[in-house]
Amino acid sequence: MTRVTVTLTLRDRGCRAMGESPMSTSMPTSSPETRTGSPRPRRSRRPRTRLALAAAAALAGGLVAAPPASAADFYTPPASVSGAPGTVVRSESSQFYLDPLKLLKAPADVTRVMYVSGNADGPTVVTGTVLQPRTRWIGRGERPVVAYAVGTQGMADRCAPSRQLAAGTEYEGAFIKGLLARGYTVAVTDYEGLGTPGVHPYVDPRSLGRNVLDSVRAAQRLGIVTSTAPVLVSGYSEGGNAAAGALELAAGYAPELRLKGGYAGAVPADLARVAPKLDGSPYAAFLGYAVAALDDAEPQLGIRDLLNARGQDFLDRVQDSCTIDGVASFAFTRTSDLTVDGRPISAFLSRPDIAAALAERRLGSARPTVPSLVAHSGLDDVVDYAQGRDMARSWCSKGAKVRFQTLVTPTHVGGAVAGFPNAFAFLEGRVAGTPFLSTCGLF
Repeated sequence: MTRVTVTLTLRDRGCRAMGESPMSTSMPTSSPETRTGSPRPRRSRRPRTRLALAAAAALAGGLVAAPPASAADFYTPPASVSGAPGTVVRSESSQFYLDPLKLLKAPADVTRVMYVSGNADGPTVVTGTVLQPRTRWIGRGERPVVAYAVGTQGMADRCAPSRQLAAGTEYEGAFIKGLLARGYTVAVTDYEGLGTPGVHPYVDPRSLGRNVLDSVRAAQRLGIVTSTAPVLVSGYSEGGNAAAGALELAAGYAPELRLKGGYAGAVPADLARVAPKLDGSPYAAFLGYAVAALDDAEPQLGIRDLLNARGQDFLDRVQDSCTIDGVASFAFTRTSDLTVDGRPISAFLSRPDIAAALAERRLGSARPTVPSLVAHSGLDDVVDYAQGRDMARSWCSKGAKVRFQTLVTPTHVGGAVAGFPNAFAFLEGRVAGTPFLSTCGLF
């Protein structure tokens, strides 16, 4: 697999904000240092592509398949890359279509970008898209930038949001268009391992949160966003995990960003509690994504050794899927049919070493320092409601300002549709500087 050497100029990023080991950060800002390492586009011990767990495949119901991988080498990192997180490796103009026939083009200037980011282990290289509306900003102050974290895209490189935006197959395109229509610049990360080499660390907020924050830094390096522009984050499902991760990390990892608030919807905050609901469900592929990612990131757990021949085949095949074909191909798969001893995957999650690995990925151990809106349908059929609520409660217990909304619209898809008007209003309020009402203690 391709290996990339990244030289990072580091300032104090406070990586310990989420309790992880230093990523190559924790240097005092008054004393910059440089570290050279190999940002693994993550460990890849076999041909595969990515991970995802509980999330917004549901949102995509009815979409066409993702675009085929292009022969273009934009997504292949150069052999050596230098720079701090957010450093632009390369960029090119792109397009954003709202339909796969490419009849409806969004009125925005679109830039595809590759930039330096990081994960819990060290530096890495990520791609994404920056979209700037062509209309003049008429709101208060400078034009804000929204770091938009997409929901589950799938595992294969062809699933990368930057590819799908250009192809008109991105199922969150309508929400992104809504942000553009309100005058926001929008930065959309592809996340680690989607498009670029390596396995996508699905619902690992230590990686995804950094990818989200660094997309804004990349937009600043491109000159599209100023260093003083207000910054907002927003995401639902896997995107909610990424947005929540960004909110927890921001004060220590990216203190220079003028973060004003964030929306996190249907957050898969605790994989140990999300996984059982997916087993045997229409969204069983997401559980496969999660298992594949954990196996790749933590090979010492010996996860593949727990699987029988059918399970091994499932794990290989699921990694070559995007949201739609993944749901269609693996719906209702029961993991008890995939293990050597016939127990479901959830039975292994309490094993001390696996439990410890999942705990490192659990949200709620740190708190956002800006107003945060968390929403979740009480009738979500994909991501467990209670664990998302408990994350918000944990934030409150640590002194965060949180508004938690229990949505009554059934299903995961329904929760997304019902939640976004509230999210838009929340973001507008943060830009306008209106008072924020926390509901801590009331949920």
